[in-house]
Amino acid sequence: MIKIVTVAEMRAIEQEGDAAGVSTDQMMINAGRALADRVLEILADRSRSRIVVLVGPGNNGGDALVAGRFIAQGSQHEVIFYLIKPRSGSDPNYAAIRQLGLSITEVGADPHFDILRSLINTCQIVVDGVLGIGLRLPLKGELADFMHAARQAVEDARRKMPRSACQAPAVPAVSEIGETPYVVAVDCPSGLDCDTGAMDALTLHADETVTFAAAKIGQTLFPGAGACGRLFVADIGLPEQLPARDNIALSMPAAADIRAVLPPVPPNAHKGTFGRVLNITGSLNYMGAAVLAARVAYYAGSGLVTVGAPEMIIPVLAAQIPEATWLPLPHEHGALAEGAAETAGREAEACEALLLGPGWGRAETTRRFLLAVLDQGAHLPAVVIDADALNLLSTVDAWWNLLPSKAILTPHPGEMARLTGMTRDEVNAHRVALAREKAAQWGCVVLLKGAFTVIAAPDGQAVILPFAEPALATAGTGDVLAGIAASLLGQGLSPFAAAMAAGFLHGLAGTVAAQRAGTARSVTAGSVLAALPEAMRQVEHAL
Repeated sequence: MIKIVTVAEMRAIEQEGDAAGVSTDQMMINAGRALADRVLEILADRSRSRIVVLVGPGNNGGDALVAGRFIAQGSQHEVIFYLIKPRSGSDPNYAAIRQLGLSITEVGADPHFDILRSLINTCQIVVDGVLGIGLRLPLKGELADFMHAARQAVEDARRKMPRSACQAPAVPAVSEIGETPYVVAVDCPSGLDCDTGAMDALTLHADETVTFAAAKIGQTLFPGAGACGRLFVADIGLPEQLPARDNIALSMPAAADIRAVLPPVPPNAHKGTFGRVLNITGSLNYMGAAVLAARVAYYAGSGLVTVGAPEMIIPVLAAQIPEATWLPLPHEHGALAEGAAETAGREAEACEALLLGPGWGRAETTRRFLLAVLDQGAHLPAVVIDADALNLLSTVDAWWNLLPSKAILTPHPGEMARLTGMTRDEVNAHRVALAREKAAQWGCVVLLKGAFTVIAAPDGQAVILPFAEPALATAGTGDVLAGIAASLLGQGLSPFAAAMAAGFLHGLAGTVAAQRAGTARSVTAGSVLAALPEAMRQVEHAL
């Protein structure tokens, strides 16, 4: 998995790498080559484009110099370097581009930034190598003046031909780049604090960021995460074994990591091979949640899904999910009644996973039902607790003592606020630390939903998922996620692996659904569900 690090941790990794024989100069060469490869991949269908490389005074600028040189040597593209400060003639990377006769402009020759504006207005790619991960805010003086001019030039050029708001494919199409500048940030967008996610008002927003060796925590925290675009983590040739990197418990999984934890599909399988899941979901007011959670459990690979729901709504549900089996439960005015707990618990004993919460509502009788089910403790299988089950739990003192030994909680920030007694803003300000702290305190896996979902285990292991997908910001997508998680639990995955895989597949399905629709605005929970098979296919074929 890709490690997620602070700036100090990245510095320690680089120092260990240098001590192990990969010099700082070699890291810079490797970083520049990886960046050049990515730019050439973006421009694969264009025979000649203009690339403007903005070169800062530090190592970030050195990476940019190396990348620009490799691009120029490996293609017919026009590469123009714009230096924020003069570079010493003894700088080997600067000397190399001079020896090649490549075009160089220095800011001293452009006092009003007219050349800068002209270059950005006529290029296809801007490589932002101005400021690196060691930035301290705010930007001041001449640097702030430059950043204001560069940002304004990019925004003015983009207004000529605005792009779609829909998330684009991994390699942009030629038409997407068009004649407006596509910004590729070197390691991080200039103006971003890579520890906190804070950013200067003059930050140059990137279409994508090529970061090196590890993702930086600030690239997953808002508002700065919104300036990174797509995030690519490039290899810079560090040794495979580095304690400073290997001992970091926070990671970002890739599709291949998810493929590695998915259960096998043997040729002699039968429905019992893939586990039985009991979804206790739905009420008269929220029938759709039961449909979404049950249907997606089958899409995620379950062999048998039983839906326990208020008896009065089962005929409506059964017409929409012919594959499911049914457990009619007592109700009060269409909401699960306390008296349903014994029947539900008895059924759960024959299952590998139990889902509680989607579509319940918050009736007092349902709260008592929940407590009576959880009171059965050791008799329960692994459980996913979602939606109103979380809201109802939050009304109980020391509710975490009621959880079974294998549990996944899936709160969004509002539900997490109720569970912890914090405000939503406080939750969002400390997402990673809070998820890890509460997973340890509560003795369960916490899947804290939102852009860059955080998943934490009681032992301190944690991942941040690589998705900030606005298409998922619509009613019912949480029910889809809960259904996937319950399905994977039922197929034998550990709570942490099930939560990680479910969150990844859910995020990828949201991206696929947005691409199919052509816009994130028109995605529904049903279209996310329908996109899950394609997301599963992509994961199964990941390298």
